[in-house]
Amino acid sequence: MVEAYCVKCRAKREIKNPQEVTLKNGRKAIVGVCPVCGTKLYRILGKK
Repeated sequence: MVEAYCVKCRAKREIKNPQEVTLKNGRKAIVGVCPVCGTKLYRILGKK
């Protein structure tokens, strides 16, 4: 269960369909969708 802050709902939500991606600067992040409103959610992970 991975949570991220949804800007549209203004609340922490569980990420639906989470996928790990690498951002342009080399950092890892988890990208998914808000189950309530459908907005894209990002959770940036640590360097390790």
